[in-house]
Amino acid sequence: MSDLKTGRREFLGHAGLVTASLVAIGTAGSAVDAAVRGKAAMATAGGDIDILQTALALEHEGIAAYTIAAGSGLLTPDVIKVASVFLGHHQQHRDRLAGLIRTAGGHPVDPKTDAEYTQELNLGALKSQGDVLALATKLEQGASSAYVGQAAGLKDHQLAGLFASLAADEASHWAVLNNAIGGAVPTKGFIFG
Repeated sequence: MSDLKTGRREFLGHAGLVTASLVAIGTAGSAVDAAVRGKAAMATAGGDIDILQTALALEHEGIAAYTIAAGSGLLTPDVIKVASVFLGHHQQHRDRLAGLIRTAGGHPVDPKTDAEYTQELNLGALKSQGDVLALATKLEQGASSAYVGQAAGLKDHQLAGLFASLAADEASHWAVLNNAIGGAVPTKGFIFG
């Protein structure tokens, strides 16, 4: 359990670094344009666009992780089918978040290269399907927890509702994966957040 907490802290710390970087990059150009765009502009001024950018970066990471894992040769066809469903969810999340960022006058953060994700996630160390599933379980728990934590910082309550839905999707992925790896049913509440 302490490994999960350490991994979650590292994951959330990474998300914080991404947010700080995106704030520095984003304030250079899109803030002036977004200031004239209605309710979405108000959300931008309140920091919602920065949170959306961080969420989008996390979805890019999830898409890369599932895509790289599916092509690794480590997964059985049945596992690839489930991974493909989860990949589709992450792509839908990406598209929704990117659309909201564009509506607010921002430019959605671009994904990193597969090589960068492979290095950052240490995907080269994965040697079996069990290794892939364990990492996916950890990433899905971290993603759900990140959405729960980020929702509290959103000014727009509709966006907070979206983040609750995103967190629920990630939690359902975690539950399926946790079961697949034989993980125990958590005995304590507040698994995410």
